[in-house]
Amino acid sequence: MKSSLPAPEDLEQSSYHDRKGWVIVFALFLMLSIVITARNSLGLMMPFWKEDLGWSYKFVATASALMMVTMAATAPVLGSIIDRFGSRVIYAVGMSVIGIVYILCSFMTEPWQLVVVFSLVGGVAFAAMAPSLVSTTIAHHFKERLGLATSMATSGSTGGQFAIMPLFALLITLLSWRNSFFIAGIVILVTALVVFLLIGKEPPRPKTDSGTARSSVLTTMGGLAQMPVFWLLGGGFFICGFTTAGVIKVHLIPYAVSCGFPPVQSATAYGVLSLFSLIGMISYGWLSDRYHRPMLLASCYFVRALTFVMLIYIAGNPTLLYVFAILFGIFDYATFPIVASIVATHIGRHIMGLTMGLIFALHALGGALGSFMGGYLYELFARYDWVWFVSIALAFVAAFLSILISENREPKSNPAGSPAAT
Repeated sequence: MKSSLPAPEDLEQSSYHDRKGWVIVFALFLMLSIVITARNSLGLMMPFWKEDLGWSYKFVATASALMMVTMAATAPVLGSIIDRFGSRVIYAVGMSVIGIVYILCSFMTEPWQLVVVFSLVGGVAFAAMAPSLVSTTIAHHFKERLGLATSMATSGSTGGQFAIMPLFALLITLLSWRNSFFIAGIVILVTALVVFLLIGKEPPRPKTDSGTARSSVLTTMGGLAQMPVFWLLGGGFFICGFTTAGVIKVHLIPYAVSCGFPPVQSATAYGVLSLFSLIGMISYGWLSDRYHRPMLLASCYFVRALTFVMLIYIAGNPTLLYVFAILFGIFDYATFPIVASIVATHIGRHIMGLTMGLIFALHALGGALGSFMGGYLYELFARYDWVWFVSIALAFVAAFLSILISENREPKSNPAGSPAAT
């Protein structure tokens, strides 16, 4: 009688792949810790650049919005490249470009330099390491515990900011923003090499010629456009980008400063928010492997809407500022592992790079709108109240869109190059 037990060499190979997968999770956590802090540093820099260079909040917020539009335009292309060739080189080149961008920004004297170097060149590089695309890399290494692995890798988006953003603010206070940017650029370049070595050689992807690849991408995009789940996830993620990347990541620190809190204390509150984002992301990643994912996603948006009410009353109340940071943080990045998990089962892992790239593009466009609108309304009214009112309404809409998604954990079988049916 033939034994049904796996051969020892099969167990050894499985153990190796498991270890390799978790090493990649650590590498991506490290990468996002550095990159997302660098990307979100514009909010921290607003008060410093206004004092040193005379740049208004509206101008810096517009530069941030342009960066997000650039990310939106390039993320689907980069996602498609990752689907075909893997992510190791893309991540290493992207991080290296960001390191160079930071070094160049340390010499800025004119507004156009921020736009060209940070918004345009940096925008393309930041898009290469968006958490949505990182989830694609994880999906190629994990069949089980995908939600947990994705949440742990992408939690670098928040965990790094908890430690790095307050440290960066302190460094700027002690050494000047120019010296701090130069040092940060060197650190990013070194980290790029470390991440490249940790990821190691990736398994080969299926080979296709360029003409077939272009046709496949267009066919896939046409198929996605006909899928309700794509638009429900994308619509919710557009609002997610508005309320997080656009409004909070860019305007929380300058808003806190305008309410009388010093920059270091404001950055510390941002760091607390990031710490609890890490906790929320890992917790919701674990929950997404076990419970109804659309309802989990809806709960994130619903509670996020309620937390915006607190911001209206934080002036002179540091306790309330930190309570907001804790509550908002828990539901901040928690959407990422849930959306990635739904895409994997409802649309398909084989086109996950392109799909997540398109969904992230909507997230970035929402962030661009939130960043620009926040700066515009602040210059118009010298206060942020209307930004919070709009954010409350939109977050409720995102919760409603999420409820409309049906739960189905059975992956669909589908022909290569086309999305799974709904």
